[in-house]
Amino acid sequence: MMEPAQSEMNILSNGKSHDLGGDMVVPMKMMQEEDVNGTQTVRFDDPDGALENEEFLPSGDGKKHIQFTDFEGKTSFGMSVFNLGNAIMGSGILGLAYAMANTGILLFLFLLTAVAALSSYSIHLLLKSSGIVGIRAYELLGYRAFGTPGKMAAGIAITLQNIGAMSSYLYIVKSELPLVIQAFLKADPSSDLWYLNGNYLVIMVSASIILPLALMKQLGYLGYTSGFSLSCMVFFLSAVIYKKFQIPCPFEEFSANSTAMHPSLNVSSHGHEYSNGLVDEDDCYPRLFKINSQTAYTIPILAFAFVCHPEVLPIYTELRNPTQKKMQKVSNISILVMYTMYFLAALFGYLTFLGNVEPELLHTYSRIDPYDTLILCVRVAVLTAVTLTVPIVLFPVRRAIQHMLFPTKSFNWLRHIGIAIVLLTLINMLVIFAPNILGIFGIIGATSAPCLIFIFPAVFYIRIVPKEDEPMNSAPKIVAVCFAALGVSFMVMSLSFIIIDWTSGGGLAAGGH
Repeated sequence: MMEPAQSEMNILSNGKSHDLGGDMVVPMKMMQEEDVNGTQTVRFDDPDGALENEEFLPSGDGKKHIQFTDFEGKTSFGMSVFNLGNAIMGSGILGLAYAMANTGILLFLFLLTAVAALSSYSIHLLLKSSGIVGIRAYELLGYRAFGTPGKMAAGIAITLQNIGAMSSYLYIVKSELPLVIQAFLKADPSSDLWYLNGNYLVIMVSASIILPLALMKQLGYLGYTSGFSLSCMVFFLSAVIYKKFQIPCPFEEFSANSTAMHPSLNVSSHGHEYSNGLVDEDDCYPRLFKINSQTAYTIPILAFAFVCHPEVLPIYTELRNPTQKKMQKVSNISILVMYTMYFLAALFGYLTFLGNVEPELLHTYSRIDPYDTLILCVRVAVLTAVTLTVPIVLFPVRRAIQHMLFPTKSFNWLRHIGIAIVLLTLINMLVIFAPNILGIFGIIGATSAPCLIFIFPAVFYIRIVPKEDEPMNSAPKIVAVCFAALGVSFMVMSLSFIIIDWTSGGGLAAGGH
């Protein structure tokens, strides 16, 4: 008689069991048994219930349903769509209008559609691989496919990707929070007041808000803050659409003479002081296609905006009555909703400012009226959204670090807290010294995003799916090989463009102007 905590896995169709490796947390005993239906199974003795595998239990209708043995999913379909959508939505939405300004509307739409479709396909590969070996962690899929090197590669990519995401979030806090405080207090922007210093403010926000939330033991505790964060971004999109019909082109720059209430304020952009006048009318015509030196940043920014792959398997685990088809539907709906929001934000942001849009969209509105009530509310909403998203993004990084550095250790509060403090300290240093948000999007998006979206899901799928089921010359395996090759080509091409542009005096410097 098996103990309740024991786990069960069917022999795969090729008749071979799949060894989960020697770095599991608990010792295992393995034996073969035959059930009443004559199905041969491999049983693992797992007294602590800590294995990352799943059961294939026959239901009353004769079908097999996937259920992870150490967690009973209770999240509804709708809430799972909401959670994954929130994982996809990030501060990258603030840079999409600038990306459209450097590609044109049609080219941007084509690239956005392609990246969204490829992201959906890569999630399909992850879910199919997960369904075969019963693993719910991205790093452990890497371990199952390639052993320790695969686990380390996946963990490093997740760490770099999410550190880049958190850095971009905190960069927004650093750049926007001083402007919001300045607008509310009607303070002189040239003053040396400490509460107008973005470096001080980002450290205070990290210590007082982000760190306490990041110390939660389980990610599920942050569900309410996650929902509020996504609602703030919906408000941002609504304001961008509304402002398109309120701001004329060419628009009038804000200056000392444009209002008697704030005689000391001159808003600068791209490093130059603007006088009271009109923007050149040549910049008021939308482009359908456009290629320039900044176009190289567009694909990395888009790829970075759709990365949600480290969160897919945990959400799959928490889904009520989980099946691969059901989770794929959750993913497709989430990507479609975020795709729509991304395109609308980019389109209306671009049509508002056209050739004058800046890498960070909210800064462009300051050139017209830094005291606009709606824009101030939008800034507060975006600051709230990105601040509450940082703890959610930190959780997968901490888990990846634990899998890489402490694979045999059980949960420990001291290590849990220590990793969070070290990560936030590192990210704060990066934000304080990073030149601009575009550089973060470009470099991180060009390296870790292709791995997480294209390369790893494809190569894990090729290694994990048995050759007896799908030979290497089968259509699914050939498509997976091409998918991995596309990811490698994309990463090399993007990095080459960025390095060339950077060394020629553009790139990061140009991104911040």
